[in-house]
Amino acid sequence: MIFEPVLKGGVLLRRYKRFLADIVLDTGETITAHTPNTGSMLGCAVPGSRVWLSHSTNPGRKYAHSWELVEVAPGVTVGINTHLPNRLVQEGIEQGRIPELQGYGELRREVPYGEEGSRIDLLLGGHARHPDAFVEVKNVTAAVEDGIALFPDAVSVRGSKHLRELATQAERGQRAVILFCVQRCDVYEVRPADAIDPVYGQTLRQALKRGVEALAYQVRVSPEGAELTQRLPVVV
Repeated sequence: MIFEPVLKGGVLLRRYKRFLADIVLDTGETITAHTPNTGSMLGCAVPGSRVWLSHSTNPGRKYAHSWELVEVAPGVTVGINTHLPNRLVQEGIEQGRIPELQGYGELRREVPYGEEGSRIDLLLGGHARHPDAFVEVKNVTAAVEDGIALFPDAVSVRGSKHLRELATQAERGQRAVILFCVQRCDVYEVRPADAIDPVYGQTLRQALKRGVEALAYQVRVSPEGAELTQRLPVVV
């Protein structure tokens, strides 16, 4: 995935009201940008951090800039936009970068399903040998110093709901996949953040026992673009 145009650089002043951030651009201009991330952004919203933004020419937008990337350590860039992983995973499937999800002739996005009023991120169908695959994509940005990525970075009632919905589909004979999209390259595995949301961790383990598949793929991000690179182990 190529960012067109290339992202603008700046320095973070503060993130506030969940969806807003004040940033000083490299040009010296101070702007307010939309923050496309509903989580706590643990470790990714430190004032003074180097950041990069996209710019929209849509005149209907209140904030023309969207915060996309942050440098959390020298040479370590993290993608914070939670809308990007669905596109990256779809692109990865279509380009053959996710072997576990190959062979499907149909791909639909945001399909209503389940008993709790959910929408599945990606619904794959038309495989010659496998049932439909319900794929729920999660953006992973948090990590600890020993190279372990963590999800979620805040209590996620919605995330636990999605796991229950997936588990029900698995028990009905469908493929159900939770796919962690890790937008940083300094980690080696993904684990549930039990210290942050123990219910999510418990629900994930129960879902895996009920037949849900857990995948994790790393993403290399830069101001020029983003792409899936390799699979990471999910350790529960």
